[in-house]
Amino acid sequence: MRKESVLADTPNLEDLHFLTINEDRLFSTDRLKHPPRILLLYGSLRERSFSRLMMEEAARILARLGAEPRTYCPSGLPLPDDADENHPKVQELRDLVTWCEGMVWCSPERHGAMTGIMKTQVDWIPLSLGGVRPTQGKTLAVMQVSGGSQSFNAVNQLRILGRWMRLLTIPNQSSTPKAFLEFDDRDRMKPSPFYDRIVDVMEELVKFTLLTRDNKDYLLERYSERKESAAELSKRVNQNAI
Repeated sequence: MRKESVLADTPNLEDLHFLTINEDRLFSTDRLKHPPRILLLYGSLRERSFSRLMMEEAARILARLGAEPRTYCPSGLPLPDDADENHPKVQELRDLVTWCEGMVWCSPERHGAMTGIMKTQVDWIPLSLGGVRPTQGKTLAVMQVSGGSQSFNAVNQLRILGRWMRLLTIPNQSSTPKAFLEFDDRDRMKPSPFYDRIVDVMEELVKFTLLTRDNKDYLLERYSERKESAAELSKRVNQNAI
């Protein structure tokens, strides 16, 4: 059998739903003009929360890069299943997730992991809202702060969450050790390689957001889901138990 025939032998594919790459859709010239919308989430409610201070610095950098940053305060957000989705803090979070085109997640490392406060926020973000996936195809940058030596446990966990939520998690990340030494008496971050890394991460986030926001739906369009009916899809993503 000729090599070309072997390569063309794909009996499992359903041609009705199998599409070749559409470069016109992938490289659309119809570009959005508004500033990239970036939502920032942090994982500590302490009065002097270093993850919050880190988000404040990140928001300033994002604004200088031409983005529109908004920061969500998790104070008052109930635990998942301890209130319904109509709770005002839940609605505020979900509205911001719908609004944004990219996100920054920053958690302290506590007991070798992200904080419960950080995970609670992510847990309140549904995979589907009225048949629309609010996070699919949006960009994500992950950061962490530590009270001791440098670690990457929290950012690694945040990456797993980001993939699960179908977010386009950028390659760069930030981990700041002994965060209490990195801020001055005015709660501003001191000049350092750790600050420079945050600038790098925010710059990369804005670039990836600009590159992908116009065609995020096409980037994550799936052959398997084109085969699946809308009713089957709704049943699968809204199932109450696994």
